[in-house]
This record gives sequence, structure tokens and C-alpha cells, in this order.
Amino acid sequence: MAPGPLSARVAGLCQEVGHRLGGATQNQVFDVRRRLDEPLRIAIAGRLKAGKSTLVNALIGRRVAPTEVGECTRIVTQFRYGTADRVDVVRKDGGRSSLPLDDSGMIPQRLGVPRSEIAYVDVALTSDHLRDLMVVDTPGLSSANTAVSAGARRFLFNEAPIDDDIDDDSVGALSGAEAIIYVFTQSVRADDVAALEAFRSISARLSSNPINSLGLFNKVDKLAGGAADPWPVAGPLAADQAAVMRRVVSDVVPVVGLLAETTEAGRLTAADCEALRALAGLPPGDRAVLLASVDLFTTRECGVAREARERLLRLLDLYGIGYAIATLVGDPQLATGELIRMLHQVSGFPRLRYALDHVFRWRSDAIKAGWALSSLEKIASHAPNPAHRELLRDGIERVLQQPDSHRLRLLEVAQLVSTGAVDLPDQMEGELTRLALSTDPGFILNLPQASVEELNRAALEAANRWRAFAVAGASPAQSRVALVAHRGFFLLSQRVRGNRPPTGPARPGPAPSGPPPRPQPGPPSGPPTGPAHSGNGMRR
Repeated sequence: MAPGPLSARVAGLCQEVGHRLGGATQNQVFDVRRRLDEPLRIAIAGRLKAGKSTLVNALIGRRVAPTEVGECTRIVTQFRYGTADRVDVVRKDGGRSSLPLDDSGMIPQRLGVPRSEIAYVDVALTSDHLRDLMVVDTPGLSSANTAVSAGARRFLFNEAPIDDDIDDDSVGALSGAEAIIYVFTQSVRADDVAALEAFRSISARLSSNPINSLGLFNKVDKLAGGAADPWPVAGPLAADQAAVMRRVVSDVVPVVGLLAETTEAGRLTAADCEALRALAGLPPGDRAVLLASVDLFTTRECGVAREARERLLRLLDLYGIGYAIATLVGDPQLATGELIRMLHQVSGFPRLRYALDHVFRWRSDAIKAGWALSSLEKIASHAPNPAHRELLRDGIERVLQQPDSHRLRLLEVAQLVSTGAVDLPDQMEGELTRLALSTDPGFILNLPQASVEELNRAALEAANRWRAFAVAGASPAQSRVALVAHRGFFLLSQRVRGNRPPTGPARPGPAPSGPPPRPQPGPPSGPPTGPAHSGNGMRR
């Protein structure tokens, strides 16, 4: 994937100064350069048994990551695109041991290397989903009181509630993630928020914050129990959780992870759908009894083999089975492909896919450029040669002096405001966030149908308003933020007047509105609606 304009400029800096450095400093700079050419790297974090690996499989479009707790689920695993399927166990000494996928197409449960010697697992897959996205599956987070090694705290988590067995090398494999999806179930707790806040130690310039973090409310089908419809509860509850986490994530997306994995990975076969059709053909009373509990669904005689019903439970659980049966009762002639499409929609996963395509990837250029500059700053601060430190810092400052690079400063101050480090009135916070996250003047200025003259006037008025705020009534921290916003709106007015094309993506299109209405025939009833997405990763 070719880097965007901002990350390309940083890549050019790495190339320019890298050849003038030496030793470990040169290697570190060239490693940053290499990373800029890679797809956006997203880390999946969350508690044990939150369903992280299930969602990783849905994102990849294949069931490759083991979902049962075992050796593999306690080691950082990186999934990337490759021309052939390959599993490499990367040792702490840099050596690699290659393994094939097992007979079911998954990572083998036994890796053949003592766990104490493993840094991380590198998995290359021929999945198109990974062409411009790299997924890092992390070990489950534990309690806030769990001891963590000093090296891990220093490198990434800064005393975050992570599993006590995670080592420095595993943390290192995770540390370069440019975006984070935090998976939770039921409701977030104080140490869930603490875990996300701890990711801020990755980067002083662009770290975990609403710009590059997303909350995933998984297993929402468990809210209602059995085959009952969870969405009337899941939607408002996800909105509540978004309010709790508003300083650490851009949005909270509710999903049924198992349905997402089954439909995205193509696990539901024609035979499975025929079993569902047979169940839909039973008398209503028999269907109601079957769907009352897992035990009744698997043990009660009904004309569909017990093995087939057990498989349906593994693929869909009671909610998915109940939804499929109700759908087929309403339309007995429904094609298998259409049934799978509807199950995919009702999983809530399309909204997550939208968020990845139009929020993270939409911002990926600035996210990667910000990550790279902060990495170069860290390299400079630790460089043993003073001349090398000065060379790197001068290069970073030259990049930041470019007008187009002002977007990075905007992201930096937007991070301070969105995380609550600097307090601004809600209206000003929203205006600053739009300026930092979009290049569409109509969207930034809330004037979608305005003429060039109107946009130019509004941009200058905003610049003057922020300047006035900076010099009258603002605290020193607010003043620094306001001056960055002032320059941002002034540059926007220049671009509007010159009719210059934006240097990055503009505002994305509308988000999916949520799962489709549930068919009325058959239990249970009620449309799963889910909260509407704002389309830009921000709450209005």
C-alpha cells in the first residue's frame, strides 16, 4: 500500500537522514521507513474471553485464530497479507520456525517452541481483507492489580491491567499499532478505561484517543438471553458505554461476534441452511420449546439430527438460530445466500467494517505519519551520538514546518482536547475535531452547500474567533491549542480561495443504519436497530 502524502513526507525524511546515521540509530530509522509502507496496523485488545479472536477471524474473513483459551491465545499474533499461507513462530533471538496451518485451517494449538522463547507469532494469509490492513491479536487483559514487568510498563502499558505472563518481546510486537480496537462485553469497568488510557504511553504525538481508537461491544446477543432479540437493549447500552468511554474511543459499536465470524468466514453451509429450513417447518409450539434453552435445542426430538443442531449452535448460537428460523418462516423460499447476508447484517458487523474503511483507513495517512514522527523523536532522544540527535530533530522540525503538515499539529491538539487534557466548550471541541479529521471545507465549517466565497468568509471568521480566544480569556494550555486551530482555519481559507484539492480524504459517506428489521413471524419479535453512526467517528 503506497503511503499517503503526509506519511510519504516522513518516509522521505527517513530516507534522507538514514544514510547519514550509523549503527543502531540508522537501523531504527530505516525500520520506521519500512513500517510506513506497510498497511495500517490495528491492535485488538480486551479482557480474557471477550471474543477478540472471534472478531479477528471475522476481520480476516477466515477462521484462523484459535478462539478457545490455549497456548496461542496467550501470545501476540500478527496477521498480514501474504502470497501463501504461512505461520512463523518468531523467537526472542530473532530465529523463526515455520509451521503449516492445521487440518481445519487454523493456527496449530502446539507451536513446537517453548513459550518462554517465543516473541510473537507471524501469520501470512492470502486474504484480501489483509491487503491494506494488518491485525494484531493480543493476549487478554487481566485485573488492574496484576504485576507487570518494568520493561513492559516502560515500553507500552505504564502499569496497565495486562496479563501477568506477557513479556517485553510480546509487548514490542504490539507496540507499533497505529490504531486500537478495544473489545468488551456487558459494560466497561474502570480498569477497562485504564487499559485504553495506558496505550497513550506508546506515542507522545498520536496515541490512544478518540482519533485512533474504537470500542467494540461484543456478544450483545447475551443481553437478552436465548433466542430473544437483544438489539432494543444493545443500542441504548452501547450509547451509554460510548458516553463513559468518550475520552478514549471515537465510538462504541455493538456486535454479535459469533455471527460475524460465521458469515464473514463462510462457515454456514447449504446443509446448515437446510437444517434451519427443516426447523422453520415445525409447528410454532415445537419451535418455541426448542428455542427456550440450549439443552432443549440439542436434546429434544424434532426430526433434525442432534449433530446438525449442535453444529448450528456452534455457528449461530440461539439468537442466530432464532433469527434464521423467523426469517425462513416469513419467507420459506428465501435463497441461502440471502439468508446468510441477512445474518451478517444482523450481526452488526457491517458497521464495524464501515468504521475501519471510513474512519481508521480514512485517517491512516495522518495516523501513520504521527506515529512515525513520534517514533523518530524517541529514536532521537535515545541516540548516543549528539550529532545524530540534532540531525533527526532538525528533520522532524522541517517536516512540521510544511503547511500540509499542520494537520499533524491539529491532530496533536485534538488529542489533548478529546482526551480531556485540555478543556474546551463542546462547540469549540467539535469544531476543532472536524478541522483535525477532515479536509472537506463544507463539513469542517458546517456549510455543506456553501459557495467558495461563503466558505472563505466562514474560515476566516473561525480563524479570527480562535485567535481572539487565544489572547483573551484562555488558559495557557487553551491558548496553545487555539493558536494551532487559528492557523489551521487560516490555511483552510487559503486552500478554499486557491481551490486547492485536499491533501487527504474528505468526509466519508453515510454509515450503515444498523441491522435489518427482524421478521415478525416466529419468536421472538422486535427490530434490532442499533444506534446510528455519525459517519465520521465523532459524536455530534
